[in-house]
Amino acid sequence: MKKAAEIKKIIWPVLLWLVFESIAVTLWLTKQNLFYLFNFTYIGTSVAIGIFLVQFRYQHARRVAQLLVGTYMLVYLGLLSHENMQMEGFWYYLFTGVFEAATIHYAVAKIFGPLVFGRGWCGYACWTAMILDFLPYKVPQKPRKKWGAVRYITFVLSFVFVSALFLAQVNHMERIMFWAFLIGNGLYYMVGIALAFVLQDNRAFCKYVCPITVFLKPMSYFSLLRIRCDESKCISCGKCKRVCPMDVDMTDNSRKRENGTECILCFECAKVCPKGALK
Repeated sequence: MKKAAEIKKIIWPVLLWLVFESIAVTLWLTKQNLFYLFNFTYIGTSVAIGIFLVQFRYQHARRVAQLLVGTYMLVYLGLLSHENMQMEGFWYYLFTGVFEAATIHYAVAKIFGPLVFGRGWCGYACWTAMILDFLPYKVPQKPRKKWGAVRYITFVLSFVFVSALFLAQVNHMERIMFWAFLIGNGLYYMVGIALAFVLQDNRAFCKYVCPITVFLKPMSYFSLLRIRCDESKCISCGKCKRVCPMDVDMTDNSRKRENGTECILCFECAKVCPKGALK
């Protein structure tokens, strides 16, 4: 029985790695570009390591994956390779009609990927959350605000910004996209840190401002990988709700559970459950 439980813990990391590896090989062969093989193999391996360590209750498991993926994408892809992986980069490649870089990234991590791993991107790979999670308010100290509409404003603003550039037919678009990446990230960090301290919640930016959640939330509703509650073991102690950084009601197994599309698979709820009801 114990051996079966140990094997079960390995299944999800392996399946997740296989998903990323299949994407890596497919893009490598179809695009004839070895970069895609390296890129998605690296990201898939990093995330799988994080999930694997979470399954075996390593304290800093998620941080390992965050730093491996987040640093790679921010420093190598962003700063060194000048690829804009923010919303502006997605619109830019979409408008040019090229299925490259940001459009592939969004398709895999933020549009279709969430059907498999939900908001796992936010918990294990996002370079903005990677920094915000170092702040002191890992558990929200104040009630959640009804500010979710702000994310749609930032989403539309990014679309309008890139649309205006194309309509004006400005030159040096790639250079502008790189500067948009630098300035945009700077603003994200400043706003995210300010909100974290004002609202005493590291993830306030993710809940209210981040435009990427416009893609993530609807797809995450159907996520295959999700934490479930064994109601026969649950004693309704409320510990899981108190430690959840995203205010998700993990005791409700339905797809409509409170803030259910915001679960980042951090497994903090499972760690504190005294009866092991959450898995």
